[in-house]
Amino acid sequence: MKDTFIKMHPTVGFVYFSFVILLSAFLMNPICLLLSFVCALMNTAYLNGGKTARLCLVYILPMFILISVINPVFNHEGATIITYFSSGNPLTLESIVYGAAAAILMASVILWFSFFNTVMTSDKIVYLFGRILPSLSLVLSMTLRFVPKFSAQFKTVRNAQKCIGRDISDGSLLRRIKNAVKIVSVMITWSLENAIETADSMKSRGYGLKGRTSYSVYRFDKRDLITLILTLVPGFGIVISAISGAISFSYFPYLKGDLFTPLTVITYIAYAVLMLLPLIINAKEDISWKRLRSTI
Repeated sequence: MKDTFIKMHPTVGFVYFSFVILLSAFLMNPICLLLSFVCALMNTAYLNGGKTARLCLVYILPMFILISVINPVFNHEGATIITYFSSGNPLTLESIVYGAAAAILMASVILWFSFFNTVMTSDKIVYLFGRILPSLSLVLSMTLRFVPKFSAQFKTVRNAQKCIGRDISDGSLLRRIKNAVKIVSVMITWSLENAIETADSMKSRGYGLKGRTSYSVYRFDKRDLITLILTLVPGFGIVISAISGAISFSYFPYLKGDLFTPLTVITYIAYAVLMLLPLIINAKEDISWKRLRSTI
């Protein structure tokens, strides 16, 4: 019962991710950034398990360190000077904090998009936008499917090349470069052919024509309505709070912002509820399922 949120109507998922991704990308309040990252990590870990840890270790952690270190080197704004580089440029506290905030923002957005790819499958994208924007929905659907398919095909091509001694780990440096170029050439050709075949296949099935029905049929029920309300109410509340400047925070020239006031605390609670909504729904269904099993 771990996929309750995934089974909901595509409209619910699209509205939810529109709120959380946009809020995560534009709210620079430190508390909101931390909440977004922690909640995204919890949601993704609940659904993907060990894949989330691998994503964090391989991609997010190095990126976090890189952004945090590079930003103070090139960004010298801020009034609180800690020391000076050999070039004479100052190292400021504000640039360090801003670099860490930017790194957390990037990491949380990556995690939310990872969660988005798990929930919003290509058939849901086509279902939502197939009749309104058929070309755009097809491109989005192909984009979502491209990364996992490309990764699987890359492994297949590399294993085939390895069997005949043409892998990127075989031979001299020049030979490895030639083998790598060959694999890249094969992958580019495969990508173009796959895109053309998909477009021709959808066209032959009447995709985008008036009156065409959808393969997947979703029904908007009471549970979807409740979840949508639970998304819209805190979502718009946070947007109003952000527009009013209640949770605004500035990093330059000084770190300035009221992080803990009655209004900001209420906003943080609403933010956490919104971000944890899929986890709450899935956990609730898990508990109900276990109770039903215990009664058998």
